[in-house]
Amino acid sequence: MDGLTWQIFDCMGTVAFAVSGAVVGIEKRMDIFGILVLALLTAVGGGIVRDVLAGITPPTALCHVTDFMLSLVTAVLVSALYALLPLSRRRRHFLLQVYNVCDTVGLASFTVTGMLTGWAAQAANPYLFPVLLGVITAVGGGVLRDLLAQRMPAVLYKDIYATASLVGALAACLLGPTASAGGRAWICFVIVIFLRWGALQFGWHLYHPRPERFFWRAARRQAPRR
Repeated sequence: MDGLTWQIFDCMGTVAFAVSGAVVGIEKRMDIFGILVLALLTAVGGGIVRDVLAGITPPTALCHVTDFMLSLVTAVLVSALYALLPLSRRRRHFLLQVYNVCDTVGLASFTVTGMLTGWAAQAANPYLFPVLLGVITAVGGGVLRDLLAQRMPAVLYKDIYATASLVGALAACLLGPTASAGGRAWICFVIVIFLRWGALQFGWHLYHPRPERFFWRAARRQAPRR
């Protein structure tokens, strides 16, 4: 596994997800401790799950202070900026955009770190383990964040979210030996960013079954006319 590439994406994902966690904590009107906990959980939660599944014990986040410090410092800075700047309607919209951008960058970055960790584990199947580890790393912290904030996890309903991570990791794995590990990592990152950006800009989403609509339409057709 390319250590430098892994470190770059790990730091990017940690800062990005710490911002998204802090923004959710602010939105839920938590105190500074709650905001720090939510930012930290979002930033390192997926990585801890990744390392446990990959047999890396204790997890990397618990052995090195870098991820913890990046998460806490980021959360403090976000909280300070929120407190210092007046929150007009335009700033609320800007805060939402910051959340979306950081959540997207975190999703893409942690897809890459999970995928690289899966490759390093040299599992029997060169696709299944890296892809699943990439997706779990990418969405794990966000799921924990949403559950702690009493929100439905975004991965279960949001427009193209986990699917973007899945497609990016799978595409990188399918390249096989035709590209270097670093090249496949950046390809995965770009694909995830593109899919999430498209979902946010153009409303791309997966199929949502609406059985109640079908039921009421059928009932309306069968109702006798007077």
